[in-house]
Amino acid sequence: MTTILPLAPDLSLTLTDQGTGRPALVLHGGGGSVTVAGLAAHLAQTRRVLTPTHPGWNGTPRPERLAAPADYARTYLALLDAQGLTDVLVVGSSLGGWIGVEMALQDTAGRVGSLVLIDAVGIEVPGAPIRNISGMTPAEIATYSFHDPSLFRADPAGTTDERQAAQRASMATLAAIAGEPYMHDPALRARLPGIAVPTLVLWGASDGVVTRPYGQAYADAIPGAAFTVLPAAGHLPQLEQPAATFAAVDAFARAF
Repeated sequence: MTTILPLAPDLSLTLTDQGTGRPALVLHGGGGSVTVAGLAAHLAQTRRVLTPTHPGWNGTPRPERLAAPADYARTYLALLDAQGLTDVLVVGSSLGGWIGVEMALQDTAGRVGSLVLIDAVGIEVPGAPIRNISGMTPAEIATYSFHDPSLFRADPAGTTDERQAAQRASMATLAAIAGEPYMHDPALRARLPGIAVPTLVLWGASDGVVTRPYGQAYADAIPGAAFTVLPAAGHLPQLEQPAATFAAVDAFARAF
């Protein structure tokens, strides 16, 4: 069920709430909630899964105070608090992973119980820069985002004007909150040792946006984090290799 949930006087979240059981929060990246819908539905077979649309995406409003991923993290911790949820499995893809990291670092109430980062951005790794895809055509973005881009190139002729406008607005929000410096916080990597919850870092072997060495550096900086590479997958392995992605997340979640 998708609802509009008032969270503050200036903020209402578009939130999908499905399934029952131990809670999970699934956070999308720049491509919007559609990129994690399958993963959320899978987790909802055994858990209660909350999947918010980040304010500013898919035509939703964004208060000016949401100016960085850390601000979104505070918002989602407030969501978990309002729902009375603790020991939550937080799963974040790309930008959503960055937000999840900030949640784990900011959490003082045991809201976040474990963390899965799927090709997350957010840190600076010398020698493994984040590819700047701003200004690229959809076909160019697909080339760097997927192991087999031919399977995921959208036909612009089949996209409505309304959908294109929403996509432009989403990209404008992404640029506003994480465009400078591009897709990272220079201070974040040094803070990662402060993450005290079990963490799995999942990475697509063919990711051309943030490469495997970047993912390895992410995992190395988080105490006890596991690093799993998924073959034949790029920046969105939950789309290219859903079975392998789901299996890795399930195995990790069962352990904690």
